[in-house]
Amino acid sequence: MKIIVAIKQVPERDATVRIDAGGRWIDEQDLNYTINEPDAYALEEALQLKEKHGGEVVVLSAGPERVSQTIREALAKGADRAIHIVCDDLAGRDTLGVAQLLAAAIRDEQADLILTGLQSDDLGLGQTGVVMAELLGIPHGTIILQVEKLDGAIRVKRELEDGWFQHGQMPLPALLTIQSGGNKLRYATLMGIKKAKTKEVKTVAAGELGAAAQNSVVLERVTQPLKQKSTQLLTGTAAEVAAQLVEKLKFEVRVL
Repeated sequence: MKIIVAIKQVPERDATVRIDAGGRWIDEQDLNYTINEPDAYALEEALQLKEKHGGEVVVLSAGPERVSQTIREALAKGADRAIHIVCDDLAGRDTLGVAQLLAAAIRDEQADLILTGLQSDDLGLGQTGVVMAELLGIPHGTIILQVEKLDGAIRVKRELEDGWFQHGQMPLPALLTIQSGGNKLRYATLMGIKKAKTKEVKTVAAGELGAAAQNSVVLERVTQPLKQKSTQLLTGTAAEVAAQLVEKLKFEVRVL
């Protein structure tokens, strides 16, 4: 069973993000990067399937040279080889443009299963995996927590709302976007780190894939979210104050 896992390198969650001098993107100097958390769960699901059924896990990632660090981390955890699409303008490509890059790089791999994280920690669009499936002409499932291999098919557990889950069966090949929290993430062992240095990492320039950045996004301005504080005093009897509070939580704050 050949499984391809698409991973993205993103700034660490506790990183201090600043807007660059041009005001059109973040200042990437002095930022520390790591693997996107939902993608880490996709990798863990792939590694567990490999341990149960054998086969190969191939890591796929697009981005500048620094992405190689995240790729090596995935190899150290147990992936067999990797494909690095060297692309310095990833932030200027929309979902379709990124999906075209990824799909072009793996179209000839004939994978049985393709896994991605549900969404990225930086942009949070949640669209790339679904668009990839459409480009590759294969079925897809989203918000997946568990995967079970069958004969020529898979059974999946999909998270819905309010504690509900959906179980379904899909033919192979297929693409799944994995929800965080389905498994316990593993750490890279010392032996895994040593082995990662000898594993194959195929690099391919974005221009060689025939997926030009014509589907590009033009960012006019990037700003930090505004921090606002507001205090309201509710008056009346206890019952009246409670009714006012419920109404505001429902229709203003929208948490009920």
